[in-house]
Amino acid sequence: VHGKGLYSGQGVMVYSNNGEAGQKALEQFDIEAGSLSEWDGCDWKLVRRNQFVEVTGPGGIYGNLNPQTDPIWTTGWDYKSLLLGVRNPETGWNFFRLPKASHSYDGAHGWNTEWPRIRDIGSEGSPDYLMTMHGMFWRFPLTFTADNSAGIRPRSAYLKVIGDFARWNGRLVFGCDDSANNEFMNKRKHKGGIEGPGQSNSNLWFTSPEKIDQLGPTTAAGSVWLAEKVVAGEVSEPMLFAGWERRSAWIFNHGIADVLFTFEVDKRGDGVWNEIKNIDLKPDSSANVEFRKDDPGEWIRVRVDSPAIVTVSFNYTGSDNREIFPSSIFKGVASITNEKSIGGLLYGLGKERRALGIAAVKFEHGEEKSAGYYELDAKLNLIKKSDLQTESFIRENFAIPEKVISVDKSSVLIIDDKNRRWRLPVGAAGYKQLTDAAQLRICREVVTERDLFHAAGTFYELPAENADGFAKIRPVASHNFRIHDYASYRGMLVMTGIDPDAGAGDHIVFSDDRQAAVWLGVVDDLWKLGKPVGYGGPWDNNEVEAGVPSDPYLIGFYDERSLQISHDADEKIIFKIEAEPVGHGPWMLYKEVAVNSGEIFNFSFPEYFNARWIRFTADKDCRASTILKYK
Repeated sequence: VHGKGLYSGQGVMVYSNNGEAGQKALEQFDIEAGSLSEWDGCDWKLVRRNQFVEVTGPGGIYGNLNPQTDPIWTTGWDYKSLLLGVRNPETGWNFFRLPKASHSYDGAHGWNTEWPRIRDIGSEGSPDYLMTMHGMFWRFPLTFTADNSAGIRPRSAYLKVIGDFARWNGRLVFGCDDSANNEFMNKRKHKGGIEGPGQSNSNLWFTSPEKIDQLGPTTAAGSVWLAEKVVAGEVSEPMLFAGWERRSAWIFNHGIADVLFTFEVDKRGDGVWNEIKNIDLKPDSSANVEFRKDDPGEWIRVRVDSPAIVTVSFNYTGSDNREIFPSSIFKGVASITNEKSIGGLLYGLGKERRALGIAAVKFEHGEEKSAGYYELDAKLNLIKKSDLQTESFIRENFAIPEKVISVDKSSVLIIDDKNRRWRLPVGAAGYKQLTDAAQLRICREVVTERDLFHAAGTFYELPAENADGFAKIRPVASHNFRIHDYASYRGMLVMTGIDPDAGAGDHIVFSDDRQAAVWLGVVDDLWKLGKPVGYGGPWDNNEVEAGVPSDPYLIGFYDERSLQISHDADEKIIFKIEAEPVGHGPWMLYKEVAVNSGEIFNFSFPEYFNARWIRFTADKDCRASTILKYK
């Protein structure tokens, strides 16, 4: 249906398919989809019914040096985690699991995945294999087999959609899928009905070899069982365990009897397993399991002692050493406090015009005025043009939509296209007024088949609705800038909202009359804006009904997290704190806290705590506040 990889060795030809046909696959991300198959010259054999992409081996595109004995590798995924398979000539296929950094590659149709690879980027005589999968750069060992599986490590997260890569003249070169005219099925109301560029355009991305270790944090999560029936003694597939200092698991017993969960690790990647932890769970109960920094192991798996329905999700937190201040590459972008800024609505022109159209906007003391029409050409000249037809088209069809999100003092309320409610943290106070006035772009596709979402001072990676959308949103960086619009052009990220007093530089381009200006970079420069921070909560002095949970509030991917709970009742209120570590998995009880009348409960989350969403429930009617701070 959506063929991806083809490779031969060990007497077979291996073929991967990462998609499924039919209407259901266009709407649901978690149905059965894709396949890995092999052909021995006579018959086809279905190896596994999941979505697979890369098929290769140590010899890469040139073929294995010893095709009868060298391993064959394949990568794929399902709705729980990434999949990594390796074929042995005697015993056949073995499969491992890795956590996902990004969910924007999900989707049962397979269209959101272009194109994961395992390739050698080392210098001559010094191989260095790089694996790309679901928004993460991975170090991949040349010697990887089922019996010698040590060495896979996360390197850093990225936002580009990378189709291929190679080392060239001491640089890494990535072929990217940047800006698609079609935008396929990536539509949502928060974009306001805007279309893609008039003509698809992408570019090569040249970087230093060190860049792949310097982008986003490696925070990731993956499940081995997700509300699944298991039998007594059943063992999960191995999940990668090495590569993160802060590691935890969320486990849930959905059944009607006690279950003992036994965690085992393969310390050296040689298939020898040792117990490290046992957790006994009552029916309909959950636990957040911490693993120590010094717990050894390349891989981890879990077994149960009785038949049950269980969930086991591994959640790992990568170090985020970024400052809260932006890199100097953003010098010249207008601050949220600026009374004046140069904005502009952006549109990549079609019909072989090969330029970026800019309907310039001048902001002064709260007023918004049109400032003419300009075009950015291939040589990055920003030129004033007289083209009322194109200017009118941009202003009418790429206007920023009104009231697609709601910003209050403590959260950004999202109601998605499936009518699900989500809340995000807020930044500086000025973002509410600018959002209400439709002076800040909220949502736009800048790399293919996913959106860059922008709310209250934070950029987010947002999967398409067919990849579960807002449930899997990932904060990238926070800032205090007044960014009017953003778009993709020739592989670059272009932003408007420039300080009129700024000087031109490596990233700022002005028109000759200084009435139009843009910032130019790449989407992965956004990591340098500063780590995600925010303030707020689902309740801020709100009337609360007993037993009714709050809206989900984003807590995943933030660093230093603290919580305050208070209420106005004359009696003790018990608050249930629940976490959702998966995005589409069950809510799990994290803790219950009793808050006396007039008391404020203060809590700092431990470093190992890693979940995507959090919510609260009170046991009595009251007016309550649940305020989170992310520093």
